[in-house]
Amino acid sequence: MSPTIRRAVIPAAGLGSRLLPLTKAIPKEMLPVGDKPVIEHTVRELVDSGITDITIVVSGGKSLIQDHFRPNPALVAQLRADGKTAYADAVEEVAELARRGHITYLDQHGPYGNGTPVLNAARAFGDEPVLVLWPDDVFVADVPRAQQLIRAYERTGCPVLALLPMYPADSQRYGVPIVKEDLGQGQLRITGLLEKPEPADAPSEFAAIGGYVITTGIVDELREQTRRWYEARESGRPVGEIYLTDAINAYAADHAVYGQVIQGTWYDTGNPADYLVAQFAHALAHPDYGPVLRDLARRLDGPDSAVTEPDSAT
Repeated sequence: MSPTIRRAVIPAAGLGSRLLPLTKAIPKEMLPVGDKPVIEHTVRELVDSGITDITIVVSGGKSLIQDHFRPNPALVAQLRADGKTAYADAVEEVAELARRGHITYLDQHGPYGNGTPVLNAARAFGDEPVLVLWPDDVFVADVPRAQQLIRAYERTGCPVLALLPMYPADSQRYGVPIVKEDLGQGQLRITGLLEKPEPADAPSEFAAIGGYVITTGIVDELREQTRRWYEARESGRPVGEIYLTDAINAYAADHAVYGQVIQGTWYDTGNPADYLVAQFAHALAHPDYGPVLRDLARRLDGPDSAVTEPDSAT
């Protein structure tokens, strides 16, 4: 059996431009979903899946991420002195989560694109497989998405992409895998990805969403992409971005790559509408907040839409 995956990369250097001006001063990764910033949901998923070495790749203006996971003994001591034990325990638990995940931070350097942070972190990988999860996704599942991907890798020993069924009309929003073979249990052999195709051109009814197991072959493809990027820039030719999916697509042309259909519900928080959906869904599932929101929705949908103070359930 292939070795269990213990390393993960979270690229967190993006500008969050789709959420401006909200993200002008607050990193998009620190926007709350429920009572946790969205990146904490990703870190918890990784730690719950057995990952013990997490690299968060950041850029300028992301110090709030480090501050969130850093121990704060002075704050804990003050909370305990004030009798706020539950709050003190919660602050300590976040620091313990970071310790269990052995979080380290790396500044992003190189061409723009989501493949660059993976390449930046790759020097520490050796020949180990690595999980890559985006910091603006929230997955709700009985078995964490990361663990589902690890199990798929252990069955195949090859790179794995997280997939979800999609409506064909939505194909222009996603990378769509070219499926060669359905192996059962949600596992698909794929030979490439078509980026945001027209519905008529979509090669399958699955979407590649945030979640990858990458191997040294994918890293080599990222290095080659980056070499060509610098070569083009020096010669004055147009340059684009370094995309992880492009490296996977190139690798899949000659090597085995698999997709794993994930069991669970995916919430993307990278744009305003989806962020609100994630917030609302998380709150509805909460035993305290859910009844309040359902009551509010009923009153807003009623014949008298005037909003009054919530009842004593709060």
